[in-house]
Amino acid sequence: MNSGSNDTKSASQDGSHSLSTGDNESDSPCIGVCTTLYDEICQGCGRTLGEVSNWVFFSQEEKDLVWKRIRAEGTATRFQRQAKENKPA
Repeated sequence: MNSGSNDTKSASQDGSHSLSTGDNESDSPCIGVCTTLYDEICQGCGRTLGEVSNWVFFSQEEKDLVWKRIRAEGTATRFQRQAKENKPA
């Protein structure tokens, strides 16, 4: 066990929050809400089926291009949740 110095980290700092809303530190856009009902785009992360299945084989440049596209589109659940959480109360 460690000395407890990491126990005070918030969820957003330790990455444990990444699958519920997505964070900017994640390698993958996945938020664990995988649905491609009616089309080839995952409603959770915004990637195509091909991008999801080949993600681990993509170069960093290929991943960056996908990230750029899905951020620009901003329609995936990951971005809607992030916007909701970052909205001032």
